[in-house]
Amino acid sequence: MEKPDLDQDKPFLSHLLEMRTRLMRSLLVVLVAFLFIYPFYDQLFTLVSEPLRAVLPTGELTAIKVAGPFLIPMKLSLVAAIFVTIPYLLYQIWAFVAPGLYRHERQLVWPLMISSSALFYLGAAFAYFIVLPLVYAFFAGVTPLGVQYQPDIGEYLSFVLTMLVVFGIAFEVPIATLLLIRTGATTRDALAAKRPYVIVAAFAVGMLLTPPDIISQVMLAIPVWLLFELGLVLSRWYRVSGREATENSVDPTDT
Repeated sequence: MEKPDLDQDKPFLSHLLEMRTRLMRSLLVVLVAFLFIYPFYDQLFTLVSEPLRAVLPTGELTAIKVAGPFLIPMKLSLVAAIFVTIPYLLYQIWAFVAPGLYRHERQLVWPLMISSSALFYLGAAFAYFIVLPLVYAFFAGVTPLGVQYQPDIGEYLSFVLTMLVVFGIAFEVPIATLLLIRTGATTRDALAAKRPYVIVAAFAVGMLLTPPDIISQVMLAIPVWLLFELGLVLSRWYRVSGREATENSVDPTDT
Protein backbone atom coordinates (compact mmCIF):
# COMPACT_ATOMS: atom_id res chain seq x y z
CA MET A 1 0.00 0.00 0.00
CA GLU A 2 1.32 3.41 -0.96
CA LYS A 3 1.99 5.65 2.00
CA PRO A 4 0.56 9.16 1.98
CA ASP A 5 2.96 11.96 1.24
CA LEU A 6 2.91 13.96 4.46
CA ASP A 7 5.08 16.71 2.94
CA GLN A 8 2.34 17.57 0.48
CA ASP A 9 -0.12 18.03 3.35
CA LYS A 10 2.11 20.48 5.24
CA PRO A 11 1.31 23.54 3.05
CA PHE A 12 -2.40 22.78 3.31
CA LEU A 13 -2.19 22.38 7.09
CA SER A 14 -0.15 25.55 7.42
CA HIS A 15 -2.83 27.45 5.46
CA LEU A 16 -5.51 26.04 7.75
CA LEU A 17 -3.56 27.06 10.83
CA GLU A 18 -3.00 30.55 9.47
CA MET A 19 -6.69 30.88 8.58
CA ARG A 20 -7.66 29.77 12.08
CA THR A 21 -5.24 32.26 13.62
CA ARG A 22 -6.56 35.16 11.57
CA LEU A 23 -10.15 34.12 12.23
CA MET A 24 -9.51 34.02 15.97
CA ARG A 25 -7.87 37.45 15.83
CA SER A 26 -10.86 38.84 13.95
CA LEU A 27 -13.33 37.37 16.43
CA LEU A 28 -11.31 38.72 19.35
CA VAL A 29 -11.21 42.24 17.89
CA VAL A 30 -14.98 42.14 17.21
CA LEU A 31 -15.59 40.91 20.78
CA VAL A 32 -13.49 43.71 22.28
CA ALA A 33 -15.32 46.28 20.14
CA PHE A 34 -18.65 44.79 21.23
CA LEU A 35 -17.73 45.08 24.92
CA PHE A 36 -16.85 48.75 24.42
CA ILE A 37 -19.98 49.53 22.40
CA TYR A 38 -22.66 47.62 24.33
CA PRO A 39 -22.80 49.98 27.37
CA PHE A 40 -23.84 52.74 24.96
CA TYR A 41 -26.66 50.80 23.27
CA ASP A 42 -29.25 53.42 24.26
CA GLN A 43 -27.39 56.19 22.45
CA LEU A 44 -26.64 53.84 19.55
CA PHE A 45 -30.26 52.82 19.09
CA THR A 46 -31.36 56.45 19.35
CA LEU A 47 -28.91 57.34 16.58
CA VAL A 48 -29.95 54.45 14.33
CA SER A 49 -33.68 55.03 14.80
CA GLU A 50 -33.58 58.83 14.43
CA PRO A 51 -34.52 58.89 10.70
CA LEU A 52 -37.64 56.81 11.42
CA ARG A 53 -38.68 58.46 14.68
CA ALA A 54 -38.59 61.82 12.94
CA VAL A 55 -41.62 60.87 10.82
CA LEU A 56 -43.58 58.94 13.46
CA PRO A 57 -46.56 60.71 15.06
CA THR A 58 -45.47 59.71 18.59
CA GLY A 59 -41.76 59.51 17.87
CA GLU A 60 -41.64 56.04 19.44
CA LEU A 61 -41.28 52.44 18.23
CA THR A 62 -42.86 49.33 19.71
CA ALA A 63 -41.45 46.05 21.01
CA ILE A 64 -43.75 43.16 20.11
CA LYS A 65 -41.59 40.23 21.20
CA VAL A 66 -41.05 39.65 24.92
CA ALA A 67 -37.27 39.42 24.71
CA GLY A 68 -36.98 42.15 22.10
CA PRO A 69 -35.87 44.97 24.44
CA PHE A 70 -32.98 42.74 25.59
CA LEU A 71 -31.94 41.01 22.35
CA ILE A 72 -32.22 43.95 19.97
CA PRO A 73 -29.62 46.14 21.75
CA MET A 74 -27.21 43.18 21.80
CA LYS A 75 -27.74 42.53 18.10
CA LEU A 76 -27.30 46.20 17.28
CA SER A 77 -24.11 46.42 19.37
CA LEU A 78 -22.68 43.32 17.68
CA VAL A 79 -23.39 44.64 14.19
CA ALA A 80 -21.93 48.02 15.16
CA ALA A 81 -18.79 46.24 16.38
CA ILE A 82 -18.46 44.51 13.01
CA PHE A 83 -18.99 47.81 11.19
CA VAL A 84 -16.30 49.52 13.26
CA THR A 85 -13.77 46.72 12.74
CA ILE A 86 -14.31 46.30 8.98
CA PRO A 87 -10.86 47.75 8.09
CA TYR A 88 -9.16 45.25 10.38
CA LEU A 89 -11.27 42.36 9.08
CA LEU A 90 -10.44 43.29 5.50
CA TYR A 91 -6.77 43.46 6.42
CA GLN A 92 -6.89 39.92 7.79
CA ILE A 93 -8.46 38.69 4.54
CA TRP A 94 -5.91 40.47 2.37
CA ALA A 95 -3.02 39.31 4.56
CA PHE A 96 -4.20 35.71 4.23
CA VAL A 97 -4.27 35.75 0.43
CA ALA A 98 -1.23 38.02 -0.06
CA PRO A 99 1.43 35.24 -0.03
CA GLY A 100 -0.16 33.70 -3.12
CA LEU A 101 -0.16 36.93 -5.10
CA TYR A 102 2.38 38.41 -7.48
CA ARG A 103 4.60 41.22 -6.27
CA HIS A 104 2.66 43.91 -8.14
CA GLU A 105 -0.60 42.45 -6.86
CA ARG A 106 0.63 42.60 -3.25
CA GLN A 107 1.28 46.31 -3.76
CA LEU A 108 -2.47 46.77 -4.21
CA VAL A 109 -3.34 45.34 -0.79
CA TRP A 110 -3.23 48.59 1.19
CA PRO A 111 -4.85 50.82 -1.48
CA LEU A 112 -7.64 48.31 -1.99
CA MET A 113 -8.17 47.79 1.73
CA ILE A 114 -8.38 51.51 2.43
CA SER A 115 -10.55 52.31 -0.58
CA SER A 116 -12.91 49.36 -0.04
CA SER A 117 -13.40 50.33 3.61
CA ALA A 118 -14.00 53.98 2.69
CA LEU A 119 -16.49 53.04 -0.03
CA PHE A 120 -18.38 50.72 2.31
CA TYR A 121 -18.72 53.44 4.93
CA LEU A 122 -19.68 55.94 2.23
CA GLY A 123 -22.43 53.62 0.99
CA ALA A 124 -23.76 53.09 4.51
CA ALA A 125 -23.71 56.85 5.17
CA PHE A 126 -25.52 57.50 1.88
CA ALA A 127 -28.24 55.05 2.94
CA TYR A 128 -28.55 56.52 6.44
CA PHE A 129 -28.57 60.23 5.62
CA ILE A 130 -30.30 60.27 2.23
CA VAL A 131 -32.13 57.06 1.37
CA LEU A 132 -33.68 56.05 4.70
CA PRO A 133 -35.30 59.44 5.49
CA LEU A 134 -36.94 59.44 2.04
CA VAL A 135 -38.12 55.83 2.42
CA TYR A 136 -39.55 56.44 5.91
CA ALA A 137 -41.32 59.60 4.77
CA PHE A 138 -42.82 57.63 1.88
CA PHE A 139 -44.06 54.82 4.14
CA ALA A 140 -45.47 57.26 6.69
CA GLY A 141 -47.19 59.23 3.92
CA VAL A 142 -49.00 56.20 2.44
CA THR A 143 -50.26 54.87 5.79
CA PRO A 144 -54.09 54.44 5.54
CA LEU A 145 -56.36 56.57 7.68
CA GLY A 146 -57.09 55.03 11.05
CA VAL A 147 -53.77 53.13 11.11
CA GLN A 148 -50.96 54.18 13.42
CA TYR A 149 -47.56 53.72 11.81
CA GLN A 150 -45.38 52.44 14.67
CA PRO A 151 -42.99 49.65 13.55
CA ASP A 152 -41.55 46.95 15.80
CA ILE A 153 -37.95 47.54 16.88
CA GLY A 154 -36.89 44.07 15.72
CA GLU A 155 -38.26 44.44 12.21
CA TYR A 156 -36.96 47.99 12.00
CA LEU A 157 -33.46 46.97 13.01
CA SER A 158 -33.39 44.15 10.45
CA PHE A 159 -34.61 46.57 7.79
CA VAL A 160 -32.12 49.35 8.51
CA LEU A 161 -29.16 46.98 8.84
CA THR A 162 -30.08 45.32 5.56
CA MET A 163 -30.20 48.70 3.84
CA LEU A 164 -26.85 49.79 5.30
CA VAL A 165 -25.14 46.56 4.27
CA VAL A 166 -26.71 46.52 0.79
CA PHE A 167 -25.64 50.09 0.05
CA GLY A 168 -22.23 49.51 1.60
CA ILE A 169 -21.59 46.51 -0.66
CA ALA A 170 -23.11 48.25 -3.69
CA PHE A 171 -20.59 51.07 -3.33
CA GLU A 172 -17.79 48.54 -3.85
CA VAL A 173 -18.55 48.50 -7.60
CA PRO A 174 -15.48 50.59 -8.55
CA ILE A 175 -13.23 48.15 -6.68
CA ALA A 176 -14.81 45.17 -8.45
CA THR A 177 -14.45 46.92 -11.81
CA LEU A 178 -10.79 47.72 -11.24
CA LEU A 179 -10.02 44.19 -10.06
CA LEU A 180 -11.66 42.62 -13.10
CA ILE A 181 -9.58 44.79 -15.42
CA ARG A 182 -6.39 44.64 -13.38
CA THR A 183 -6.40 40.82 -13.14
CA GLY A 184 -7.06 40.45 -16.85
CA ALA A 185 -10.47 38.82 -16.40
CA THR A 186 -11.84 41.37 -18.85
CA THR A 187 -10.93 44.66 -20.51
CA ARG A 188 -12.16 48.20 -20.09
CA ASP A 189 -13.61 48.24 -23.60
CA ALA A 190 -15.46 44.98 -23.00
CA LEU A 191 -17.00 46.33 -19.79
CA ALA A 192 -17.89 49.62 -21.44
CA ALA A 193 -19.66 47.70 -24.20
CA LYS A 194 -21.80 45.99 -21.56
CA ARG A 195 -22.96 49.30 -20.05
CA PRO A 196 -26.67 48.77 -20.99
CA TYR A 197 -26.65 45.39 -19.25
CA VAL A 198 -25.00 46.89 -16.19
CA ILE A 199 -27.71 49.55 -15.94
CA VAL A 200 -30.48 46.96 -16.25
CA ALA A 201 -28.74 44.76 -13.68
CA ALA A 202 -28.40 47.72 -11.30
CA PHE A 203 -32.14 48.36 -11.37
CA ALA A 204 -32.84 44.62 -11.04
CA VAL A 205 -30.62 44.42 -7.96
CA GLY A 206 -32.29 47.52 -6.57
CA MET A 207 -35.68 45.90 -7.06
CA LEU A 208 -34.64 42.66 -5.34
CA LEU A 209 -32.64 44.02 -2.40
CA THR A 210 -34.57 47.12 -1.42
CA PRO A 211 -38.14 47.60 -0.15
CA PRO A 212 -40.97 47.61 -2.71
CA ASP A 213 -40.84 51.35 -3.30
CA ILE A 214 -39.46 53.16 -6.32
CA ILE A 215 -37.45 55.62 -4.21
CA SER A 216 -35.01 53.15 -2.67
CA GLN A 217 -34.73 51.18 -5.91
CA VAL A 218 -33.72 54.24 -7.90
CA MET A 219 -31.47 55.52 -5.10
CA LEU A 220 -29.53 52.24 -5.23
CA ALA A 221 -29.48 51.70 -9.00
CA ILE A 222 -28.25 55.17 -9.99
CA PRO A 223 -25.22 55.21 -7.62
CA VAL A 224 -24.27 51.69 -8.75
CA TRP A 225 -24.32 52.83 -12.36
CA LEU A 226 -22.34 56.00 -11.62
CA LEU A 227 -19.80 54.05 -9.57
CA PHE A 228 -19.41 51.61 -12.44
CA GLU A 229 -18.61 54.56 -14.69
CA LEU A 230 -16.12 55.78 -12.07
CA GLY A 231 -14.45 52.39 -12.11
CA LEU A 232 -14.10 52.61 -15.90
CA VAL A 233 -12.56 56.06 -15.64
CA LEU A 234 -10.06 54.97 -12.98
CA SER A 235 -9.21 51.85 -14.97
CA ARG A 236 -7.52 54.02 -17.60
CA TRP A 237 -4.66 54.58 -15.19
CA TYR A 238 -4.80 51.15 -13.55
CA ARG A 239 -4.69 49.36 -16.87
CA VAL A 240 -1.37 50.99 -17.81
CA SER A 241 0.03 50.57 -14.32
CA GLY A 242 -1.00 46.93 -14.26
CA ARG A 243 0.76 46.15 -17.58
CA GLU A 244 3.97 47.77 -16.43
CA ALA A 245 3.85 45.97 -13.12
CA THR A 246 3.23 42.64 -14.82
CA GLU A 247 6.27 43.04 -17.03
CA ASN A 248 8.46 43.70 -14.00
CA SER A 249 6.86 41.18 -11.66
CA VAL A 250 8.13 37.81 -10.54
CA ASP A 251 5.95 34.74 -10.25
CA PRO A 252 5.56 33.93 -6.51
CA THR A 253 6.19 30.28 -7.30
CA ASP A 254 9.66 31.19 -8.65
CA THR A 255 10.83 32.74 -5.42
